[in-house]
Amino acid sequence: MAKKLVIKVTAGPEAAERCSQAFTVAAVGVASGVEVSLWLTGESSWFALPGRAAEFELPHAAPLPDLLDSLLAGGRVTLCTQCAARRDITEKDVLEGVRIAGAQVFVQEAMADDAQSLVY
Repeated sequence: MAKKLVIKVTAGPEAAERCSQAFTVAAVGVASGVEVSLWLTGESSWFALPGRAAEFELPHAAPLPDLLDSLLAGGRVTLCTQCAARRDITEKDVLEGVRIAGAQVFVQEAMADDAQSLVY
């Protein structure tokens, strides 16, 4: 069994179920004691900003702010460098605990011997 779970989420409100599933799986991983790294890319990039997760709604799903809080507390949340640049998001804009990093770091995490990777 993998000891580290690397999840890349590309979807935002336009694909709410896929987005919610990524955050839910990541949060369950953290709650289960797995080392989790969640990567925000594409439209999910906006969730790195304060208040954006609170705008997300999906019936019968765990609230995105709660999931994100658990990930920030017990895992790692990374915003894609290029995705941030395309949206004019800088390190001073993001939630405390969110880092901005690029493809090289993602590949290192995803290719680690003890890692399992998922893309949503």
